Amino acid sequence: MLNTPRFTALSHFILMPLLVLTLLSACSSQEDRIARGSEQEVYERAQRYLKSSSWEMAIQTLQALEENFPFGSYGEHAQLELIYAYYRAGEYEASVASADRFIRLHPQHRNVDYAYYMRGIASFYNDSAFSSVLSMDATQRDPGTAKDAFNYFAQLLNLYPDSAYALDAKKRMTFLRNTLARAEINIANYYFKRGAYLAAANRGRWVVENMQETPAVPDALAVMAQAYHLVDMQALSDDAAQVLAHNFPDHPALKDGKFDYQYGREHKRSAISIVTLGLFDKRPTIKFDTRDQYNAYYNDQLALAPPKR
Repeated sequence: MLNTPRFTALSHFILMPLLVLTLLSACSSQEDRIARGSEQEVYERAQRYLKSSSWEMAIQTLQALEENFPFGSYGEHAQLELIYAYYRAGEYEASVASADRFIRLHPQHRNVDYAYYMRGIASFYNDSAFSSVLSMDATQRDPGTAKDAFNYFAQLLNLYPDSAYALDAKKRMTFLRNTLARAEINIANYYFKRGAYLAAANRGRWVVENMQETPAVPDALAVMAQAYHLVDMQALSDDAAQVLAHNFPDHPALKDGKFDYQYGREHKRSAISIVTLGLFDKRPTIKFDTRDQYNAYYNDQLALAPPKR
């Protein structure tokens, strides 16, 4: 009985390395099984995994193909397939990294435009950009990945304007541009809430100057008209209001062709506000969001089908 604890501890000490060795052996045998056969056999195995949407197995097999046959006949094609497999597995950052690697190693490859395109696609579906396609409001989120995707597609079009992927890239850039412009209006609305009216005006002006022909432009002009009015820069406010009335006479902030500076504000006072003589009044709510009215006009809802191999 006195030796039982010592025996138990000793047995654990012996069994743990055995367990580790067993796991390592299992992993090794899995890798051996994936890489077993000739280069063509491994490649064909990877193709079967891709066709059956077994993305993780496809990734492992393509990696094994590249590692075991680095100078083989299927190496470059396997690298392109790996970009797509990572994307379909939802490993978007790995897909972008693989595309970057292919572009760096094979800048003159006949299919390098596909790597440029898939780099944009992986960023497009990553985080905020992907939520747009799922009908979530990506304009309320960090636009970082949307900007990356836009820049990647722009690089594709700049280098390969006649690429088979150019038309789809242009559609996605339009979608992303509209998303980024609307994000600026959301920030302006936030600045209204915080009382930072000049900062709101600057956001509106940036959209007007840099994001022409997006459905956010009408609201950008309304932001400028309202914000400049609130900081007593009436001449600039009047200019923005006139441009809005001339180009978008049906904007809801206009009343009989004139800008309604009370648009979007709360007029009802709460009981607490009345009792405290306005001490706890909330800041008037000012929010411009006419997507339902203008997005269809600019064909914002584009038919963006997932890419195919």
